[in-house]
Amino acid sequence: MKILAFSDIHASASRTADIIAEAPKADLIIGAGDFCNRRQGLEDAVRLFWPYADKCIFVPGNAESADELRAATEATVLHGDSVERDGLTIVGLGYGVPRTPFGEWSCDLTDIEAAQMLTPFERADILISHSPPKGIADQTSQGLSIGSEAIRNWIARVQPAHAVCGHIHDSWGQSGMIGRTLVRNLGPTPNWIEMNVEN
Repeated sequence: MKILAFSDIHASASRTADIIAEAPKADLIIGAGDFCNRRQGLEDAVRLFWPYADKCIFVPGNAESADELRAATEATVLHGDSVERDGLTIVGLGYGVPRTPFGEWSCDLTDIEAAQMLTPFERADILISHSPPKGIADQTSQGLSIGSEAIRNWIARVQPAHAVCGHIHDSWGQSGMIGRTLVRNLGPTPNWIEMNVEN
């Protein structure tokens, strides 16, 4: 299976166009949040994905709520949910974790809230989270590690093959391992994941 994955397009027409240009080649398209800016312009930001909605799985970032994203797209939206797709179990958790300093517009969770939402899931092939796990692809330009302990602990326990995220712009393109899990901070460019699916 060829999976096209991205995060943090933030309503950029050019970045979205680069991703859409690759969409026909993909069996599955993953968006790891922050499609718009400060809860504004979401429908326009996801409009180009509409023809591919049946193969899109999105999580909300901190720039849009889960309800807002579900209202703006026919894609599958995960936030504390899972879905089976072509033999793969995919778990999704959106929002900023832990809480951001950005104020009322930002959709955030505490690590305790995130842990509660992830705990029911005992297996997964892919985790899609907007926020990175603590210690991997989560450093700001000041060198601060601001990822989620809850996400890291869940990955360490469940060991999905892949965990994809975004959120920390300074760490776009970075990756690392938690046990057998490859963690990647995607950023607003086409990223490819190849997975063998047993029929």
